[in-house]
Amino acid sequence: MSSPLRFLIVDDFSTMRRIVRNLLKESGFTEADEAEDGVVALQKLRTTKFDFVVSDINMPNMNGFQLLGEIKKDDALKHLPVLMVTAEARKEDIVAAAQGGAAGYIVKPFTKATLEEKVTLILKKLGLAA
Repeated sequence: MSSPLRFLIVDDFSTMRRIVRNLLKESGFTEADEAEDGVVALQKLRTTKFDFVVSDINMPNMNGFQLLGEIKKDDALKHLPVLMVTAEARKEDIVAAAQGGAAGYIVKPFTKATLEEKVTLILKKLGLAA
C-alpha cells in the first residue's frame, strides 16, 4: 500500500517524531515532514501542501489543541485530518480533541498496527483510501 499522501508529524520530542515517521513509512506512507511545535507546523502547513497531520498535544510555544484550532479556522487548511497523539489518556483531552475537529486520537506508546489502523480509518472516512 504505497501512497503519495504527505504527512506532517508534530512533536517537541525528536525521537517521537522519528518513531512516528518510521511507523508511517512501514505502513507505506513514505512522504513525511516534521515540526517541533505548533508554530513551526503552522508555518510549514501554510507554505507546503500536506494531506495529514499527526500532532502531539503537549508542546511548547503552541500545543496540539492550539494548532488544531488554527488549522480548523484556516480555510486553506481546515480540510486536513489531524490525528492527536498524547501520553495521557484523559477523558477531557479526548473530548476537547473531538470538539476541536480532530479526526482521531491515540495514546503513547502505540504500535504500528494502532497507528496504521487509525490513519487508514481516517483516510477511508475522508474518501482518500479504498
